[in-house]
This record gives sequence, structure tokens and C-alpha cells, in this order.
Amino acid sequence: MMKITLIILAVVISGSCIAQNTESAVYIGTYTKKEGHVNGKAKGIFLASQDPENGGVQPEKTVAEITNPSFVKVSKDGENLYAVSELGGGDAKSGFIYSYKRNSDNSLDELGKLSTESFAPCHIEIDKSRKYVFVSNYMGGVVMVYKRGEDGNLQKQQKVQLENPNTSHAHSVSITSDNQTAYISDLGNDKIWIFDFNAEIGNLSLKENPFLQLEKGAGPRHFSFSKNEKFAFSMNELNSTISVLEIDKNGNLEIIQNISTLPEDFKGKNSGADIHLHPSGKFIYASNRGHNSIAAFKVDEKEGKLNAIAHYTTKGETPRNFAISPDGKFLYAANQDTSTISSFKVNQDTGELEEHLLPVEVMSPVCVEFAEN
Repeated sequence: MMKITLIILAVVISGSCIAQNTESAVYIGTYTKKEGHVNGKAKGIFLASQDPENGGVQPEKTVAEITNPSFVKVSKDGENLYAVSELGGGDAKSGFIYSYKRNSDNSLDELGKLSTESFAPCHIEIDKSRKYVFVSNYMGGVVMVYKRGEDGNLQKQQKVQLENPNTSHAHSVSITSDNQTAYISDLGNDKIWIFDFNAEIGNLSLKENPFLQLEKGAGPRHFSFSKNEKFAFSMNELNSTISVLEIDKNGNLEIIQNISTLPEDFKGKNSGADIHLHPSGKFIYASNRGHNSIAAFKVDEKEGKLNAIAHYTTKGETPRNFAISPDGKFLYAANQDTSTISSFKVNQDTGELEEHLLPVEVMSPVCVEFAEN
């Protein structure tokens, strides 16, 4: 009996070790052709794998050949992947969003594509019910809402037109955990629009106080909530700042801090890009294109304000989006113009980053997305 018990225990331990070393799928959005801001060299959506133990990333292969899949998003249930095709007026009648089924080997089967009804789609969000998908178009101030079918394919639900379409640049949609409020970052109008979201019918409607006006020339781009959602953080592209925002019970926003993402002695050109809260809620990170760095900050969880920790070179040019591994142990930055993914180990106590392994080659990477399962 003792011998059988020991054998069973050994099998359990062995199986546990195998589970702990299971690699994670990482999908990488890319640019595939020359544009005004990039010389895209990729072929489409790229697949890599991550070892959760040592943080190593292994590039694998292109899993979908489409034009400029600059932003990709995996559904929380892991069943689907959505990708924009960032096209301009000279490429097609509009940009597109593609829907894919994820297979057990992490390959993708295309389910369909739909027009985004404007140009340069640049961001995808999925609501908390997993029933609706939102796409922000950089050109024209258009945000699209799509209904997600049982197989993951999409159909048009609503078209939202922001004011001043000639200058508006809708860059992202962010939805509260209660699924009732949506914030749209409008880079061109220096506004964060505030919408009620009705998940029963998939409809956005402007709140009574419809927007927060940021400083002229700020250029709000991406938006991240604090862990308790009492605060939010706007990554401002044009003036390389983070605006810390307090959220009241009605969803209204108030600026309580503006802090630079750059060192005080930096004099070159820069544009802010991405922002992500660490899973612990204690730290937040932002990417700088020009300074080519990740800026790290400590979050005062009671007051919301940020204190700079340090800046870390990405060992490459134009770090666009980046991702923190779901376990919070590693950070990966996509160096768009040097075609590399850089990795960092995150100090869980201090938020500091440590250079970790050598950058790996991936052509024209833009967006790094971990699959949920």
C-alpha cells in the first residue's frame, strides 16, 4: 500500500511540474508594409511561445497573413483572436477587423472580416460579458461596436461618431469592471469621452458630463485603471505624460496629477505609447518612443498618484506596445523599428526591471498579446 501511495504521489508531483512548465502562447501584431511612420517587414500575425519559468520567448511562425495587423486581442475565454488591419485611404475603402478561431496548437482559422467604417483601426477592446467587441479608428473619430456570435464571429452593432471627425483620433476604448462605463481616448481632440454602456443591447450613449478635457497637445492614447478602479491613468502621446485621474461614483474624471514619462535631462524627440498596470496594482509602466525606454512608477494605492522608479532602455528603437506576463514576473516590449522583442524580469517587491535574456528577432512587432489559455 505504501509503495502504491508513493507511486501515485510521484505521478502527481511529476504532473504538477509539467503543468508549471507549460509554455504560454503569445501573439504578436505587426506591420507588413511601408507606411509613413514605419517600414513594415512582417507577413502578418506572428506566434511565439513563452516559458513561464525563465521568461524566455521563442519565436515560432506567422499564423495569419493579413496586412498591418497592428493590434491583436485574445478573448478571455481563449476561443478567439481578433485583429485589426490598419489600412489607410490609399489601401482600401476602409480598415478591417478580422475574427479567428484559436486551435489547440495555437494556429488560427479565419471566421470573417468586417469593415471598421473608417481608416487606421488601432485598438480592440472586449466588454466584460464577452459579447461585444469595440474597435477604435485613428482616422475619422469612429468607434465601432460589434456583437460577438457563439462561434466568435462578429456582426455590426453600433457606429459611434465623435465630434470634429477631421481632427479626432480615437485611440482606445476602456471599460470598467462593472461593464457600465466606457472611456474613449481621443488623441486629436485632447479629450477622454465618457459613455454609459448598456450590455443588454450593446449600446454606447454619452453621459451627462460627456468628456474630460486634457491639456492642449496632450494627445491621450491609452488608458489603464487602478486595481480598485478609484483612479485611472491616461498615457498621453504628444507631450509624453501620464495624467492620473480620479473617478467619482458617476464615472466622471478629475485630473489629480500630470507626470512626465521622461527623465528630466532628456532633450530629444519622443512620443508616449503604451501603459499597463502591474497585476499587483502596485506599479505602472509606460513606453517611450524616442527615448526608447520603459518608464516605471510606484502607485500610491490610496491617493492614486505616481512616483517615478526609473527608466529602462529597451535595447531597440520605437518600443510601441508592451505586455506584462499574467503572473506579473516578466515584461516584454515590442521594438517596432529594430524588429526585436526585449524582455525584462520584474522585481515583485520594488517594481524595478532587470534586463533579462537577449532580445529576440520578430519582424516589425507592434503589439504583444498573451493568450488567456
